[in-house]
Amino acid sequence: MKPKPKRVPTRKILDILAQMYPDAHCELEYRNPFELLIATILSAQSTDRQVNKVTAGLFAKFPTPDSFLTLTEAELAEHIRGLGLFRNKSKNILKTCEILVEKYGGEVPQDREKLEALPGVGRKTANVVLSNAFGIPALAVDTHVQRVANRLALADSENVLETERQLMKRVPRAEWSDTHHRIIWHGRRICSARSPKCHQCDLYPYCWYGKQVEPVKK
Repeated sequence: MKPKPKRVPTRKILDILAQMYPDAHCELEYRNPFELLIATILSAQSTDRQVNKVTAGLFAKFPTPDSFLTLTEAELAEHIRGLGLFRNKSKNILKTCEILVEKYGGEVPQDREKLEALPGVGRKTANVVLSNAFGIPALAVDTHVQRVANRLALADSENVLETERQLMKRVPRAEWSDTHHRIIWHGRRICSARSPKCHQCDLYPYCWYGKQVEPVKK
């Protein structure tokens, strides 16, 4: 038997997140769906700040899938060397660009299955692209969303797919994309993995994790 979901004031939590982060947005820098796709692939095990430093020059020189295909794996790896897993990313990006050119006329498909079939693209990356590039509601679960959603008891799972499913049930569909960004910003600014700033947090009185760490004083 599955445990019952923890009772939390979901609407209140979402409203407070909206008040705390009214300008929350994707912090990867991009100009079109292709650049966002590549930047998101590069963001695995790297910070958005690191990715933005690399892509500023990379996209200026190679703005399209065709232009990326003028590079060898070793050459692309040199351009992205400062990022984690850069050799594997180089291989996947060039394979992805090849598929984009051969199957989709150089365009990024607006379809989850087609996106997830691209090398280096998983469900999280597909969600980021669908949401930010095409305005299709999605809830991408990265390490920040996984941590914060479970601390707030908006989800109760160690599995990212299950966390996504639970969030999709609790959060109105029209708010999926905004909530995704707000939770990420909260995870980066206050609800860090280590030493979260619970007593600086407007969500503290409603936070399941915060109450377990140190009960709210009355």
